[in-house]
Amino acid sequence: MGRMLLTGSLLLALSTSVMASQVYKWVDDKGVTHFGAQPPQGQAATAVSTTVPQIKSVAPKLPSLDSGDAAQKAIDEKVKQDVAQKESERKQYCEQERTNLAQLRNNPRLRTTEENGEVRRLDENERQTRIQQAEKAIQENCD
Repeated sequence: MGRMLLTGSLLLALSTSVMASQVYKWVDDKGVTHFGAQPPQGQAATAVSTTVPQIKSVAPKLPSLDSGDAAQKAIDEKVKQDVAQKESERKQYCEQERTNLAQLRNNPRLRTTEENGEVRRLDENERQTRIQQAEKAIQENCD
């Protein structure tokens, strides 16, 4: 009985590969792709593999997350706070850059304080350079 079961299983497993027929692929004169069991006469055709690859590994099962896990909730809350803080800082930065840009555009006689504490007036080239820098910063960082 065991031998018959083993023999039957073996024949069944081998029969699927024996029954699989060759499939051919070709493109006709109009550019349409065709598939068939026999290649067309007078045209080049390529054999298509009909074997299905075996999946050998299974993705590891992820551990289930307990929604009541206090540690995970604390981490989530901290991340949310960090994101909110960064967004607030970004909004403040954008507001300051827009204010600076408005001052640069509207006032051609601007003064700046040097590192040594000396105050000097910006010339027109410096002013235009700072306008371009402010516009670029707003474009890259603000909505």
